[in-house]
Amino acid sequence: MDSQARDFLTDLLETPSPAGYETRGQRVWLEYVAEFADDVWTDDYGNAVAVSEGAADAPSVVLTGHADEIGFIVRAIDDDGFVRPGRIGGADATVSRGQHVTIHAADGPVEGVVGQTAIHLRDDDGDEPDVSDLWIDVGASDGDAARERVEVGDPITISSTYSWLTDDRLAGRGIDNRVGTWTAAEGLRRAVDADAEATVYAVSTVQEEVGRRGAEMIGFELDPDAVVAVDVTHALDYPTAPGEKRSDVSVGDGPVVARGSTNHPVLCQAVREAAADADIDVQLEASGVGTGTDADAFYTARGGVPSQVVSVPNRYMHTPVELVDVSDLEEVAALLGAFAAEAAAYDSFAVDV
Repeated sequence: MDSQARDFLTDLLETPSPAGYETRGQRVWLEYVAEFADDVWTDDYGNAVAVSEGAADAPSVVLTGHADEIGFIVRAIDDDGFVRPGRIGGADATVSRGQHVTIHAADGPVEGVVGQTAIHLRDDDGDEPDVSDLWIDVGASDGDAARERVEVGDPITISSTYSWLTDDRLAGRGIDNRVGTWTAAEGLRRAVDADAEATVYAVSTVQEEVGRRGAEMIGFELDPDAVVAVDVTHALDYPTAPGEKRSDVSVGDGPVVARGSTNHPVLCQAVREAAADADIDVQLEASGVGTGTDADAFYTARGGVPSQVVSVPNRYMHTPVELVDVSDLEEVAALLGAFAAEAAAYDSFAVDV
């Protein structure tokens, strides 16, 4: 990974972007893609789009990832000055106690800690905590002091960002799905470098973690011929991974191509052929019900849009210490660029019935 792309990735990871509050992260993304796109824009909810215009008779394809991350929101402030959080997306209360957090208030960040009763004082019954059991200590003496600094509706993120465990292994908060928006941008850059005949959109969507709302909006507006959505998927190559849910997906073994349900069979084959042509090894994943990604919104946004999920293997999803191998990111980006460069060879991605 060259230094510019590496800096772009870490800038994304350092910028808090909880669902519904993605503006800061979208600015980082737009600044990067503007250097090589023909045009960039946003819609009214903050979905960000960059485009490389192709030939008039060539198809249009979307390469996309979602900008938002899970987090919390200020639900209430009690009279003792403790902030009571609510959930943004699938935030996990079991890994949130004892964490430093940042409340993104109107006047600037407010630091706090998620309280936890000391082990000496509690009788653990084995029950997992719920978000309603959590409280955040911002150091306030009472409710009025806390309310002077934070307000109901302010978003909250875990304060950690990222760390390089090795030259290739990256861990941190919000990897789901900064790696998707990074690969969409890098896929567009590679398509531009390859002079792709197709019109290629890179999209950074909002609000995936709360129902794939951004994809519904922008998918209808763009009306593309095909969509490749990049997200993370569970890599279960670690001790104590649940055996009944074990898959063949491993960190460092390359892009994961999903098959079944949302994933369009013609587009899936096109992506696999692009990977083979580019000498990229892929992992396969079964998806018999739905993908749980933006692809589920794109493919029904306008009467049926061929859509495909390509995933980055990710350990410890929805925790502050998600882990990926950057070689997987680079190969996903290369796969997106290769697919976009070959997309003009397809008159249609429709199934032959």
